[in-house]
Amino acid sequence: MSGNPQSAYECELHGEQEREQRLLEQLPQVRYIARRIHERLPQHVPFEDLVHSGVVGLIDALNKFDACKHVQFASYAKHRIRGAILDSLRELDWSPRDLRRKARLLEQTHAELDTKLGRAATEPEIAEALGMRLSELQELLSELDGLEITSFTTEGGEDGRDEDGTASIPAPEGDSPFRQCLDTEMKALLTEALAHLPEREKQVLTLYYYEELTMKEVGAVLGVGESRVSQIHSLAITRLRSRIQSGASKPSLATAV
Repeated sequence: MSGNPQSAYECELHGEQEREQRLLEQLPQVRYIARRIHERLPQHVPFEDLVHSGVVGLIDALNKFDACKHVQFASYAKHRIRGAILDSLRELDWSPRDLRRKARLLEQTHAELDTKLGRAATEPEIAEALGMRLSELQELLSELDGLEITSFTTEGGEDGRDEDGTASIPAPEGDSPFRQCLDTEMKALLTEALAHLPEREKQVLTLYYYEELTMKEVGAVLGVGESRVSQIHSLAITRLRSRIQSGASKPSLATAV
């Protein structure tokens, strides 16, 4: 006995209407995520290009979403949208190699000062160590802030070419004891690194990542300009990367077993 063609048609129509409704509901989130990423990029990167990539990610999320996994679609779509935008930026390769080298030099200098002083170095101290004026350091921090968004490359071999750091990342191992141990250790490193940040930098990271405010909104809360928030954010990320890498290079439970 064949099924009712009318019922099958109505079911398909209902499914398409539901997809369209989900798409329309999440479009504001696409623009929101694109704007948060764009505010940390150079002005020559078109905002609408990020929105287009985000919409592609949203459609991909619609096609791959599985309601049986008991995950809210909005949460699932958020990661797909952001991932699609970041992938598009990596393909553009908009960040100059010279800027990446400056980022590594800043990170190295901060690590050396941190060890020497036994505390977080101030911006004037970092500028002096780099042989820069304070205004030059702050300008560099503004340029570097967007670099952290897609920075997963390292300077390669003798030819100085950049290599994709993701190539050396092991495939996900699920919930294996070893993976859980590594995750726990990384969280501990991050917690310790955050504890050593100056208070203003902690505030910026909290407002930006946990409260999900824009750079402009964070500036309004702290009473500083958007560009200054960008500089503080960039320095905070540099400090975190430096401390985490320093801590990860020490013997650990994960490497001792």
